[in-house]
Amino acid sequence: MGITAPALATFVGLLGAVLGIWLTGLRQRARAVVPFSAGVLLGVALFGLVPELASEIGWPISVLLFAAGYGALLLVNRFVYRVCPICAHDHDHNACSTELHGFAAPLMVAATVHSFLDGWSVATVQLAVPLGLRVAVPLAVALHKLPEGIALGGILRASVGLRKVALGWAVLAEGSTLAGGGLGLVMGPHLGSEWITYPMGIAAGWLFYLGYHAVHEEWKRRGARPAFVWAGAGVAGAAVLQRGVEALFR
Repeated sequence: MGITAPALATFVGLLGAVLGIWLTGLRQRARAVVPFSAGVLLGVALFGLVPELASEIGWPISVLLFAAGYGALLLVNRFVYRVCPICAHDHDHNACSTELHGFAAPLMVAATVHSFLDGWSVATVQLAVPLGLRVAVPLAVALHKLPEGIALGGILRASVGLRKVALGWAVLAEGSTLAGGGLGLVMGPHLGSEWITYPMGIAAGWLFYLGYHAVHEEWKRRGARPAFVWAGAGVAGAAVLQRGVEALFR
């Protein structure tokens, strides 16, 4: 399938991001889309990335990598860059020009790394596995890229002031899927795909941190019920899709 499989995953991710940006831009729907998107990030990390890592390298190392990713962003937030300025006890939520300001940069880093690794895995799996898996794995990745894209677009739109800026960042992040796929086709025969488990574990902890603090912001801004209801729906939807796709293509 060559570059077609990473291209398909890229397209689906971009489609989801555009949908997330559009929904978040509608004020009457933004209250649901932002916590839902945050819940999807949590679901992707807990029910997608971590179980996948555990099946490859075991639970102890997976949990350690997850904690390393979460802890790294926690330290960056405290000593280097205010990833979550809205979490400060003296923050004035009503004075914010954007709902999740501070989230855009770390979200972009995590999403770009994750998308690159998705593209690499889709490309390299075609090099040594049976034909059935060469078709099933790209389809599975493409399916889970849709909710991921919605989460990315939704949170980016709530993190930056302009829709065009959010769209540009989303194109860059999801475009790294195609870049990872292209590089994987060239370098995969030499490097394989085993190495991606380590940065993927760190990215899982990174995404969980961002999802958790996005829900925390919605809780502080609008109350517990709307925040946790929609975030729970996002977690459940991501979990069902991640586990369902795995069971379907196993």
